[in-house]
Amino acid sequence: MTPESDAAQPPCPRPSSATPGRESADHLVGVPVNGFGGACWGAYSSRVELRQLRYFVAVAEELHFRRAAERLFISTPTLSQQIRAIEKEVGGPLLIRGNHGVELTAAGEVLLKSARYVLEAAEIAVRETRAVAQPGNASFRLGIVNGAPQWLPGRIESLLKARQPGVRIAFTTGTSGDQARLLDCDEVDLAVLRLPVRLAEHLAYTPIADEELGIVMSRENPLAAAGSVEPARIGDHELIMFARDAAPEVHDSVLAQLRERGASVTLSDSAMSHAQMLQLLPLRPEAIGVGSARTATVPGLVWRPLQPCPLVITYAAAWRATTRNPLLHTMIDAFAGGLRLTSG
Repeated sequence: MTPESDAAQPPCPRPSSATPGRESADHLVGVPVNGFGGACWGAYSSRVELRQLRYFVAVAEELHFRRAAERLFISTPTLSQQIRAIEKEVGGPLLIRGNHGVELTAAGEVLLKSARYVLEAAEIAVRETRAVAQPGNASFRLGIVNGAPQWLPGRIESLLKARQPGVRIAFTTGTSGDQARLLDCDEVDLAVLRLPVRLAEHLAYTPIADEELGIVMSRENPLAAAGSVEPARIGDHELIMFARDAAPEVHDSVLAQLRERGASVTLSDSAMSHAQMLQLLPLRPEAIGVGSARTATVPGLVWRPLQPCPLVITYAAAWRATTRNPLLHTMIDAFAGGLRLTSG
């Protein structure tokens, strides 16, 4: 377990309407505003372009025309003109304009939800078509939480390649909070997170793997003499953990599990990263930490399981609930069928 700080993370990247080096879908699909929901497209002569929908989503997310224009790399007057063109098509205001920003009207809320769906569908359509037209260039974006077991990414990679041979997998690492943001920004297709974690409503997840945690300590610590540690015996030892701000749900879960097992926790005033803890423990024989058996490879440290009731951390796979990625859906179906990943 290696949570890192989630503090002061940057917002979603601010791409231009057409990313360099990648064909934009803006000119491939015309979207009839009244056609959301599956109505016959041929019944409408008036169309709103995907480019305009991107503009509207930017304004709706920023709630400010200047910031949205900067995000889109266009001028504010141009952006305002395009939004008014959409409003003319739908027959009513989408935004309430004020001195300090804008607010969405009820119609704007409806369009925002539908526009996000349409934009994602357009990107997926291009991606899936390209994968068929150029099978050797199929790609999948996989996010992995910092400190995950080394075998876990390999297991997922094997599952993906068994379902689509030749797929190229791009890995992105980060904290669980980072991975949630990457999913939210459509920067990864599937993310491996450490539970518990708070996710937005439109993100779904399922547990896929467990890892046992135990007590990490200096070889000179009195608890190291036994083959395992009883929770009641750790109360006299200072427990060094990562800062709660780094991963509050995981931090609280670990402490709760220790206390449920009868441990009286003496939490250190020193909060640090997992890597820093592993460097400090050999110098602090009276202190202990929490980690996986993988930490036993660090010189000067030993790892002991908690007995009789082990401490367990769970990893989950998360994705956008609206995804239409066919390869991802085969993975979701496998996990929904009870597939759990192990090191063996």
